[in-house]
Amino acid sequence: MNRPMRIGVIGEQDASPAIVAAAEEVGREVARRGGVVVCGGMGGVMAGAARGASREGGTVVGILPGPTVEGSNPHVTIPIVTGMGEGRNVLIARTAEAVIAIGGAYGTLSEIAYALKMGVQVVGYQTWVLQRAGLEADPIRRADGPREAVALAWEAAVKRRRALEDIVSHEARSPKGRREEP
Repeated sequence: MNRPMRIGVIGEQDASPAIVAAAEEVGREVARRGGVVVCGGMGGVMAGAARGASREGGTVVGILPGPTVEGSNPHVTIPIVTGMGEGRNVLIARTAEAVIAIGGAYGTLSEIAYALKMGVQVVGYQTWVLQRAGLEADPIRRADGPREAVALAWEAAVKRRRALEDIVSHEARSPKGRREEP
């Protein structure tokens, strides 16, 4: 099955107009490539990315924190109501095949951490820098602008998808992966 690429776009709700504009450009570019924007479905960066994708005819999955769709931005195509509050950040990271972090507050930092822990590449544009003793380099791949962020995320998502397909294919071929008929 050929599914569209799922690109997570994360960032703060109280973002500056420049950050929201960058998120909108990211959303447009993801939609132009035929991808799906996965976001938290609320305001700020999420609304910017959703608006950009929507204006290009793209699909936006909004993984919402509350128990209803109330408060979500109007550009969300598919609202996923979780009632999980910030716990929904795990679902955003798990759903995306690559994540673009634009700006960001502490919620964004948690999404970055979940994505990295799950092996999902994070591309950053004007976002957090991660460093600590023992960490060789910042694990966030840096972009100089919205279009480059999408290009890098797309490349990472394609690699991730191929790697996962190879694992599934290998398991299906291996004797342990085969199920015996009753």
